[in-house]
Amino acid sequence: MEAYHDTEWGVPVHDDRRHFEFLVLEGAQAGLSWRTVLNRREGYRRAFAGFDPEKVARYTPAKVERLLADPSIIRNRQKVNSAVANARALLRVRDELGSFDALIWRFVGGSPIINARRTLKDIPPLTPESEALSRELVKRGFTFVGPTIVYAHMQACGLVNDHLVDCDRWADLGGRPSRDSRRPAPRRRP
Repeated sequence: MEAYHDTEWGVPVHDDRRHFEFLVLEGAQAGLSWRTVLNRREGYRRAFAGFDPEKVARYTPAKVERLLADPSIIRNRQKVNSAVANARALLRVRDELGSFDALIWRFVGGSPIINARRTLKDIPPLTPESEALSRELVKRGFTFVGPTIVYAHMQACGLVNDHLVDCDRWADLGGRPSRDSRRPAPRRRP
């Protein structure tokens, strides 16, 4: 968890394959802890062809059945089917707009929203931007992309900086202390 926080969470992503990876993992997380999903990340990489959406889009019902027997991933039929559906939807977006990245970053005006959260309680489960992006993704055929899952995606992929202001990563990723703020305290985890 610490390595994920310190090197990945909140770093802006502009790669469709990485976006797909996080869509799959965040969909898998629904109802579970992020730790549970991270502990199975390597299993997901194997099961979902290194998160190559072109390969996953070609998964057949027989392949889905094999995945549902794979203990290295969360064996939930809806979540596995969602990964396949989302790969297909992502490819349609890419064909239309050139990339999934081009679509998703529109919802934050092309650059990260820098929040100034002081406590974990200050972090909302969703925002107007995640609600709008969720609606757009559903309209385009994506599944398991409710506004809370989408907000988690936005946080993980750096569309928003929700590191707490006293976390070193907040400033590393574009947060700027106000003139009247004190030196940030030692790092806390999100």
